[in-house]
Amino acid sequence: MKRKRRYRCFVCALLCIAALLCGCRLGNRDIVVSGITGSKYVFRIDGASCSIREAMVYLTNYQNIYGTSCGVDLWQHDFGDDSLSQYIKDITMEELTQVYCMNLLAGEREMELSEEEVKSVSDAAREYYGTLSTEEIVYLGVSEADIREYYSHYALAGKLYHSLTDGVNAEVSDDEARIMEIMQIFVSDSGKAAEVRAKLDNGDDFASVANNYNELPVIQTTISRDDVAAEVEQVAFSLDNDEISGMISVENGYYFIKCLNKYDVELTEANKSNIVEKREKEAFDDVYNEFVSSRSSWLNRELWNGVVPDTGGEMKTDRFFEVFAKYCGDI
Repeated sequence: MKRKRRYRCFVCALLCIAALLCGCRLGNRDIVVSGITGSKYVFRIDGASCSIREAMVYLTNYQNIYGTSCGVDLWQHDFGDDSLSQYIKDITMEELTQVYCMNLLAGEREMELSEEEVKSVSDAAREYYGTLSTEEIVYLGVSEADIREYYSHYALAGKLYHSLTDGVNAEVSDDEARIMEIMQIFVSDSGKAAEVRAKLDNGDDFASVANNYNELPVIQTTISRDDVAAEVEQVAFSLDNDEISGMISVENGYYFIKCLNKYDVELTEANKSNIVEKREKEAFDDVYNEFVSSRSSWLNRELWNGVVPDTGGEMKTDRFFEVFAKYCGDI
């Protein structure tokens, strides 16, 4: 269970922290677009260059992972634009730039893979390469040694992430993680707030009043701490089941809260993992963002703009990350 959580946290960090090179930014720095034509490298960060072959492995796997929804091949539907294709290219570039920056930071910290970890990477590369068809090998232009190199990059990034987050406190109290179910009424006008208060004081049904007055998109919802304004949180989390608050004044209006379930056990337990992941991300970001702020980089825009996902159906590979998790998820 811990192995799966560690890998999930690492993947979430890669997809969430903002270093989207294809957006012409790396951390807080503008990147330099390369004027070199004919290069086989799609980007360079400091002295580390990412080949178009490595980018194509990520891109092809992502196009097959994200290109199917509920058994429907989204590539076979005309949405009128290239938004899906651009989305796949964006997440490919985002993740690869994260991995390369993390490898540079690992090198600065003299961190490398152990012999056992290198063996796990080799085993993963052997299995994944064996899943590729002849057509896919030719299309991607990769050897087993190439896949081993790409997995090494990914594994070292994961090892760095866990080294920076291992000291994070994983203990979360029930109260800190508590999720409660409520009904809410929000109005922005003081006159309407007075009407709502009078009706609730008179014993009118909360749901009926909410249907007539609430200005929010939903009436019934779940909330955790930090989901709502501090004034609302303080009152809401002190309510017992079926208890209704008085009028709560906030900066832009007025709230009324009815507690339906002050402690949702299942959602609270799930939220504990979310809180730990948030702590880990914050610990990682503190170090990572400072590091990338001083990196120099360039993007081979001409090369990357010319890449078009092959969605004809022959390139089916989608197990690059699945196989990595199988062998290297605990690195």
